[in-house]
Amino acid sequence: EVQVVESGGGLVQAGGSLRLSCEASGLNFDDYGIGWFRQAPGKEREGVSCLSKIDSTTYYADSVKGRFTISSDNAKNTVYLLMDSLEPEDTAVYYCAAGWTLRRRVCHKGDWYNYWGQGTQVTVSS
Repeated sequence: EVQVVESGGGLVQAGGSLRLSCEASGLNFDDYGIGWFRQAPGKEREGVSCLSKIDSTTYYADSVKGRFTISSDNAKNTVYLLMDSLEPEDTAVYYCAAGWTLRRRVCHKGDWYNYWGQGTQVTVSS
């Protein structure tokens, strides 16, 4: 059974940092790209960042570029999203997803993912 599990969300003040973790099991981790998405109340889901292993590159939405960093620990089947300089606008439920042979050019689109986590809440207070 494939499982994608996020952790690390919480409440932080503006300007602070959080690190989200995404652990994937039940799949060949090397074959899957990992993406982070977020959805705030009343807003559409947004592709925040992703890591394409087949293209060996990353993607960041303009809204988080320079503040968020995605990284991978293949030994732990885990991808991290380090979020610095957090802003109240970053408040959302953050989801991790795994996509088979995910390409960077589509990794911001949720339709290209096969497995999703349950989400973790990030709240940034002003």
